[in-house]
Amino acid sequence: MNRTFGRDFFSWPAIRPRLIRPVIVTIVVLIILVTSIYQISPEEIGVILRFGQFVRTAEPGLHLKVPFIQKVHYFEKRWLEWDGDPNQIPPRNKKYIWVDTYARWRIADPLIFFQRVRDERGAQSRLDDIIDGETRNTIAKFDLIEVVRSSNRQFEITEETLRSEVTKSKSEIKVGRNRIAEIILESASKITPQFGVELKDVRIKRINYVEQVQRKVFDRMIAERKRMAAKYRSEGEGRSAEIRGEKEKELRRIKSEAYRQAQEIKGKAEAEATRIYSQAYNLDPNFYQLLKTLETYRTSFDSETWLILSMDNEFLRFLRSFEKH
Repeated sequence: MNRTFGRDFFSWPAIRPRLIRPVIVTIVVLIILVTSIYQISPEEIGVILRFGQFVRTAEPGLHLKVPFIQKVHYFEKRWLEWDGDPNQIPPRNKKYIWVDTYARWRIADPLIFFQRVRDERGAQSRLDDIIDGETRNTIAKFDLIEVVRSSNRQFEITEETLRSEVTKSKSEIKVGRNRIAEIILESASKITPQFGVELKDVRIKRINYVEQVQRKVFDRMIAERKRMAAKYRSEGEGRSAEIRGEKEKELRRIKSEAYRQAQEIKGKAEAEATRIYSQAYNLDPNFYQLLKTLETYRTSFDSETWLILSMDNEFLRFLRSFEKH
């Protein structure tokens, strides 16, 4: 009988209800606890909703909520980046340019933010419309030089800049690029609060002509460079011809001066030689005549020279005298 009681007591049908109920209760309690506790990180803020209706906001830390009834939405508290796409915008002088802007923003009112734009993607889309629209409206009120320049720093004046559009127009700016960005920020900041967004900063990142205008500007720059190159080449050729002319002139002058000096030296040398010859002749005329005659023989005759002279020719006088001796 004891054995039968033990088997009945410890049999599975007897102990199953006793184990299942506590396990189920424990699991339910754990689920309720897990779904009731939530954590907000320091860089976030939470919005608590009950059946889609706002209940409260939650600051960073551990919090409790009603499970399955209340839901938490997490939003960034930090400054976020907005980087817009380049847009074609005509300034006041109607030449289309690409304008690329960026901005910094944050969620100022989580409830309004959630109600109006739901999440960051929706906010980015709204900011695209707001900032791009205000950028277009603001830049259309100013000339291109006001959008490009930030200060009245003096241009480096060259021949090319003298012909440029910027130099032809008034180079002094009254507003400038930085102030235009501030105007865009002021205008856009008046709109963003209705979406729970605080706009901190708007900057113009890049400005450039559109492709059609770029081609015209590049063609004009190329033509201007070619014109300047032709001008410099012409000036160089003219200067080269001038230098060559001066060189030829100086060369002729040097040659003329050298010839004059050579002739003077030669004349002086011949005069000195004549003087020396005269002195030698005066010392012994016969001996001088002999030397000159012998010199004439040496320069006049060679192995192939033939002379036909009469015996009484003066040119043979010394030869005949040698025969007598």
